Amino acid sequence: MNDSSTTGPRQVLLIGGGSGVGKTTVGWEVSVLLRARDVAHCVIEGDMLDQVHPAPADDPARSGVTERNLAAVWSNYAELGHHRLVYTNTVSLLEVPMFRRALGPGPLRFTLVLLTAGEEVVRERLARRETGSQLPAHIERSRRMAARLAAEAPDGTVRVATDGLTVAQVAARVAAAAAW
Repeated sequence: MNDSSTTGPRQVLLIGGGSGVGKTTVGWEVSVLLRARDVAHCVIEGDMLDQVHPAPADDPARSGVTERNLAAVWSNYAELGHHRLVYTNTVSLLEVPMFRRALGPGPLRFTLVLLTAGEEVVRERLARRETGSQLPAHIERSRRMAARLAAEAPDGTVRVATDGLTVAQVAARVAAAAAW
């Protein structure tokens, strides 16, 4: 590898946005770009870290489950020498304190990217993806979360509109923001 995974500060690329903006797809495409450049990294799809039913009685929002699972998975990657993490999840941009706890002591450099899309684009994308009973709920949740993220995204968040762009174009912008 032309990139030593054991040097430098730990770097975290958080990709957030409402449902249907392309977070997961873009995260995987960023990984493709990084692999092509031989840049060591790992990818975690955050939605998979809290999929437990019923939620623990003492953790109804499952945030503790997410943090514990993130710490465990990251520990495994760090043991392999990795220091770059691509993480996708709707509200990840708002959870930097959780990442600081879960990834442990030492310096961390965060790149926050908020993906956006117009309501009609989101509806179209979600309609292709959500073929079960949850389409209306996903559309409504996406609308609410997009508004919340637009209002609460931390200073310095890079905003990337995905409307009219290919996945590769969006991923190139996200990867450029991380400057890995």
